[in-house]
Amino acid sequence: MKKALIDPNAPVMQITSWVLNPITGKYSPVVTEIPSSDRVAEVADTEFPVCVPLFWVDCADDVLPDVWYFDNANQTIILVPPPAPYPETDVSGADNL
Repeated sequence: MKKALIDPNAPVMQITSWVLNPITGKYSPVVTEIPSSDRVAEVADTEFPVCVPLFWVDCADDVLPDVWYFDNANQTIILVPPPAPYPETDVSGADNL
């Protein structure tokens, strides 16, 4: 079992959707904070001294920083959800531009 270093001052964000910019024609991500999330800043075999408010929790061996987050409501480490899929673009007629 490994140890995860938790940063309670850094909420975790995820891409929940995409918005089309009508001027540029490019999509921009809509980023949303995951409720009750704290960043997993580091994973180590053993704890080392850290400053408050950082703290350590036990975690599985496959946990990776910034891929998993600490849910402070239920005190568990959870995989960050995958981003919303990038929108498919219709390129038919691109030759007419």
